[in-house]
Amino acid sequence: MARVEFNPRTNLIEQAAYKYTLQDVPEPNLYREIFPYTEIPKIAFNHRHVPMFVPDEIWITDTTFRDGQQARSPYTVEQIVRLFDYLHELDNDSGVIRQTEFFLYSKKDREAVIKCMERGYRYPEVTSWIRARKEDFQLVKEMGIKETGILVSCSDYHIFKKLNMTRKQAMEMYLSIVEAALEHGIVPRCHFEDITRADFYGFVVPFANELMKLARQANMPVKIRACDTLGLGVSYPGVALPRSVQGIIYGLRHYAEVPSEWLEWHGHNDFYKAVVNSGTAWLYGASAVNCSLLGIGERTGNTPLEAMVIEYAQLRGTTKNMRLEVITEIADYFEKELDYEIPPRTPFVGRAFNATRAGIHADGILKDEEIYNIFDTKKILNRPIVIAVDAHSGLAGIAAWINTYFRLEGDKKIDKRDPRVAKIKEWVDKEYENGRTTVIGDDELEMVVREIMPELFKMHESRVK
Repeated sequence: MARVEFNPRTNLIEQAAYKYTLQDVPEPNLYREIFPYTEIPKIAFNHRHVPMFVPDEIWITDTTFRDGQQARSPYTVEQIVRLFDYLHELDNDSGVIRQTEFFLYSKKDREAVIKCMERGYRYPEVTSWIRARKEDFQLVKEMGIKETGILVSCSDYHIFKKLNMTRKQAMEMYLSIVEAALEHGIVPRCHFEDITRADFYGFVVPFANELMKLARQANMPVKIRACDTLGLGVSYPGVALPRSVQGIIYGLRHYAEVPSEWLEWHGHNDFYKAVVNSGTAWLYGASAVNCSLLGIGERTGNTPLEAMVIEYAQLRGTTKNMRLEVITEIADYFEKELDYEIPPRTPFVGRAFNATRAGIHADGILKDEEIYNIFDTKKILNRPIVIAVDAHSGLAGIAAWINTYFRLEGDKKIDKRDPRVAKIKEWVDKEYENGRTTVIGDDELEMVVREIMPELFKMHESRVK
């Protein structure tokens, strides 16, 4: 008969959670019915639903200097320090962007860590990442870092095919390095690599149970990062493990009793699900989601940090005291100083993310920009709405461009029926009649305005001065 007991975490009398033990199977479980490899992966449903459980606090951690550096030319020490400063300025002591992680393997990596630690910021805290090797752990001790990520691959793809071990051998190796961290007072953060292809009840939960035992013995946190290494996580209601994001988070909390504040989601965007999966992890009990600036990371990238800053604001109804305009400064730094090309329509950071070309949209913006803008991008991100003029913009589009470019408000706004707007449209029409296919640039339009509306241009110049 099932034992029942009062659960102080839910304040309910519940059947005692089943305690899963390691299944040390002789052959790997590769879930071939879901991941056939020669076909697109399948999304399987078992129609089981788990309860939402939003933690008291949710926050963001950063992997720009770890996973992010695996997808581009390495940053210089100076660039790392500047980006670290930007993260601190964006967080603005709100504690929403809590940590960032670093490699420690090269002299340059270690120099960057030292310079960032010398900044003395509370947020983001400097942490590291190592493989499950004692020689790697020595680096953490030497650097004086208080928390380190440890690679603990958990799918049979990795355990059998990459490590050439059994599940038992892998678990014993992982536990030994975690014990070493705890012995030296360093918080271990176990990166459960490839969790969305892992045997959840045969390895993941039994391993997490052993980690929680070590945490209780040492009276120290042992954190778990659920790594969706190939972006296979799915957040649909009733989706089956191992791909269920909510199932993974619920299972770690319920069956291994991992506290929310020790639980983190790390997603990739291979199937366009990085942001929604990260949000789902928050909603079902993970306090932390791991991100990188602009989503730069392995293959299709990580969850963009700036996206989760906005998601945090939507879920919590506050930005706390974060300075969201720093997101625009970060985007400018990537483009101007790092020569990184941001696709122009990338939400929040692309040059054209709040741009409109359609004449009917521009007509609405002429009346009130709120009609076609997602929020006050000028106030929140220091990114005024952009009007792009092309063959389809019409009188409304040109008038809207003039008003936004010259920052005309109230009774100073130019109406689309102004005859001078018609003259500018004639020039635009001729450009496309002569075979032009590109958008009219701001500099070109500025020259035309100088000729047709010189008084407007003089007014703009005097205000800038």
